[in-house]
Amino acid sequence: MEDDADAPKAKLKPFFWDKVLANPDDSMVWHQIKSGSFQFNEEMIETLFGYAPDKNKNERKKESSSQDPAPQFIQILDPKKAQNLSILLRALNVLIEEVCDALREGNELPVELVQNLLRMAPTADEELKLRLYSGELSQLGPAERFLKALVDIPFAFKRLEALLFMCTLQEEITSSKESFQTLEVACKELRNSRLFLKLLEAVLKTGNRMNDGTFRGGAQAFKLDTLLKLSDVKGIDGKTTLLHFVVQEIVRSEGARAARAGRESRSLSSISIKTDDLLEEISTDTEEHYRSLGLQVVSRLSSELENVKRAAVVDTDNLTRSAAKLGQSLLVTRNFLNKDMKNLEEDSGFHQTLKGFVQNAEVDVMSLLEEEKENYGSDKVCKEVGEAQKRLAKTQKKEASTVSSPSNQRQQPSPDLRQLLFPAIAELTHRRFWFQFG
Repeated sequence: MEDDADAPKAKLKPFFWDKVLANPDDSMVWHQIKSGSFQFNEEMIETLFGYAPDKNKNERKKESSSQDPAPQFIQILDPKKAQNLSILLRALNVLIEEVCDALREGNELPVELVQNLLRMAPTADEELKLRLYSGELSQLGPAERFLKALVDIPFAFKRLEALLFMCTLQEEITSSKESFQTLEVACKELRNSRLFLKLLEAVLKTGNRMNDGTFRGGAQAFKLDTLLKLSDVKGIDGKTTLLHFVVQEIVRSEGARAARAGRESRSLSSISIKTDDLLEEISTDTEEHYRSLGLQVVSRLSSELENVKRAAVVDTDNLTRSAAKLGQSLLVTRNFLNKDMKNLEEDSGFHQTLKGFVQNAEVDVMSLLEEEKENYGSDKVCKEVGEAQKRLAKTQKKEASTVSSPSNQRQQPSPDLRQLLFPAIAELTHRRFWFQFG
């Protein structure tokens, strides 16, 4: 046992830490660790963390000579590009023959593969070196061999761009047309919404009254972002805004209209009632009753504009860019077909496939561009929705429910109305509709 203790211990791999001295004058947790309370397996730790025994030079030399040397390839591409391309080809299980056949016959290739091949296209210098290489292909690395096969096909990367356009066009057009359809339905929904037109009428008449005698008066229409400015105009009390007033008036008007319709539906003879008599009868109803009925009517505006909510998330700027990009891609593809491919005098499957594709794509893309033009013509830039929503939210916080308080019935509308009515208005501005009310 003593011999084992005195025997030199095997050198282990270092464990790097920050060693701290335990102060004997202070009580420390380290003092609680008793010597010998834990014993580890010395043999195991040497096996796991000891250094491997050195082999003699002759053994190392013999072992080294017995191993096959790593293959040395002729390097043409940037090393990083060559590595990434090799990884891609292995990951997607790509065969050179499959890609070359697609470039000659117009066969479809995975979009991900085409996109990555275009990103890893050789530089002009690399392409020239690949073309001029006349040695054994086995001396090239996997990436170089692959690109060598591609560049031997005329306009290989222009063909890849055309294939990518062919693979993605229909999906792009379908997505854009769905968005345009959403916008068109929303426009129709707005034009057919009686409550929304009532809101426009109320704001138009109120604004013209306030601007009477100025160059701003006599307006026949206004931009929709005007609706979001109503909360900026405050009354002499410093609290009530023009927004409060307009909403109150709409609620009162719709309440009276609902009460009148209710009476007419209950009595067939009400058709013959004179207007003066009808107005006199209406005045007998309480303001609170009108307000309650009006709130019920106006609260339906949000549900009436469901398609407008969907249209609010459509990015018209992105739609415009997408349509323009498709148009540009069509021009590039058509020029490639009519110039480069024509000069080759190649009557290949790729040429015929591309020719038929361009003919059909012209119809689809031109139709999309016309649709984009029509929608863009009805759009006008408004304030950012974020700012508008902040103003609306600020106004909502200042309002209080006053249905049960007769003294305040003429001051502020219920928050329920604002939550149902004006969030929809905020969404409309994101769509940037230009509306006229005559």
